[in-house]
Amino acid sequence: MTNDLNPADVFRTILRKDLSSFIQRAFATVDPGARYHHGWHIDAIAHQLERIARGDIRRLIITLPPRSLKSIAASIAFPAWLLGHDPMRQIVAVSYSDTLSEKLAIDCLRILSSPWYQAAFPATRLAKGQTRRADFATTRGGGRFSTTIGGTLTGRGGDIILIDDPHKPEDATSDVKRTAVLDWFKSTLVSRQNDPATSAIVLIQQRVHEGDLAGMLLEQGGWVHLDLPAIAEERQVIDLGWRGEVIRDPGHYLHPDRLSPGVLEERKAELGSYLFAAQYQQRPAPLGGGLVKWAWFKTYTKAPEPASGDRIVQSWDTASKADETNDWSVCTTWRVRRNSAWLLDVHRARLEFPELRRRIQVLQSRWNAQLILIEEAGSGVQLIQDLKQDGAISVRGIIPKDDKATRLLSVSHLIEGGQIAVPADAPWIAEFQREVTLFPNGKHDDQVDSLSQFLIWLAQPRVRPWIRAL
Repeated sequence: MTNDLNPADVFRTILRKDLSSFIQRAFATVDPGARYHHGWHIDAIAHQLERIARGDIRRLIITLPPRSLKSIAASIAFPAWLLGHDPMRQIVAVSYSDTLSEKLAIDCLRILSSPWYQAAFPATRLAKGQTRRADFATTRGGGRFSTTIGGTLTGRGGDIILIDDPHKPEDATSDVKRTAVLDWFKSTLVSRQNDPATSAIVLIQQRVHEGDLAGMLLEQGGWVHLDLPAIAEERQVIDLGWRGEVIRDPGHYLHPDRLSPGVLEERKAELGSYLFAAQYQQRPAPLGGGLVKWAWFKTYTKAPEPASGDRIVQSWDTASKADETNDWSVCTTWRVRRNSAWLLDVHRARLEFPELRRRIQVLQSRWNAQLILIEEAGSGVQLIQDLKQDGAISVRGIIPKDDKATRLLSVSHLIEGGQIAVPADAPWIAEFQREVTLFPNGKHDDQVDSLSQFLIWLAQPRVRPWIRAL
């Protein structure tokens, strides 16, 4: 008896039966020419998504680091695979931006249009005239509809709702923007299930904050959670379905071919401990008391001697009134040398506008500051105009972006990376330390505002004086 198995038929059967294999084939279509590095975590993701497809579970959260093929697996390959098995399925796919949402939809559409897909799933065909990028349908009435967080879903529903990275990472520390995501999920998205008794919701994301969407849903309970940190911090047993299981002991790397120890160290240095713990370890810590640690600051006992190319820069956070109920006006004075800085002085006082203007001139003269940074808001607007008209002082207005926590978080890696030094002993250092380490839960944040404003300026690319000298 001869073996009459057709290899092409076997291959198509594997694609139909095994989502992990389907994801690998989809990768070649979505990113042709790129090398695919398979990891066991793809098998783990596929296993849980297959449980969703079968109806074994209806609520699934997958948390894992960026650049781990999560979007290809969950938002591109999985919808195509679902429609291959049931072209009547209605799928709603959600992401945080129009650009990302459209790209994921186009890639999914590319798979459904490919010859290999049509050979594997001959009963699934795209309906003519209904292949818009964000909204395409099959001839059987199913399809994939894309939208963004906060977008409209009027008249649309889904048998399966896929949420891929609902939070823009840089918006994560904004209470307003983060809460808007949670409110939209509760008020709009949940109500778009075709059948509340059987419809499923899948959330796949990198963690960005303890109060992000995954955090809220996990606290509520009732969700299956596949948690895949870049480096295991405790023992985990990961179910791979028919492939068995993976046991992760502490220190076990998720995908060393792509996220090697060296790459992860680079990411930690670039992001800082807080963002790295959230995005790569899926362990966001509360901001209170954890945003900046005092041990991150380098200390000095003697101020550095002036060197060629050094600059003295002062950063002012100004208050508009001087009564006891208002904030302080704060000036931090810095010696800047290339990408490093030493905090030389903190001046903190409640000052009315005329005295505030005089104090800026006095401190500039005392330290011979070459540049004054002033927040271009409130009383700072008038100050900048007056000082620029005078012409004796170099002043730069800084327009604040984002909220206070986000601004400091974006530059905290400079402190953690050893670029910022503070004196081991100074009359003002204890109060400065107290405010920085309590932020954002302390009573005052003026010194923090002055600090973050200076660090944002320091982080900006510029032609440094020492380069000009060369």
